[in-house]
Amino acid sequence: MRKPWKFPFGSSAKRPMTCGEVGEWLQHYLDGELNDRRSERLAAHLEDCRRCGLEADTYERIKHSLADHQPSVPADSLARLREFGARIARGGEPV
Repeated sequence: MRKPWKFPFGSSAKRPMTCGEVGEWLQHYLDGELNDRRSERLAAHLEDCRRCGLEADTYERIKHSLADHQPSVPADSLARLREFGARIARGGEPV
């Protein structure tokens, strides 16, 4: 049986994150949802890997663009939508 690969700089150091792992965690990283250790490992990978860094930059730009162009919804529209949802939840007919 093969021993698992270990990072060569001491037993407490973690191995570098792979591109696949970055793909799994990137959205959580951009949303600030990762713990400090995983966030540090992911950030280190983004600094070293041009492809993943460009992907992260693209996601970040899309995220900011959507936030900047998010239209505000009128309060009366929200009230009507909430009433509609409550009516449906009570088993009423949509009007």
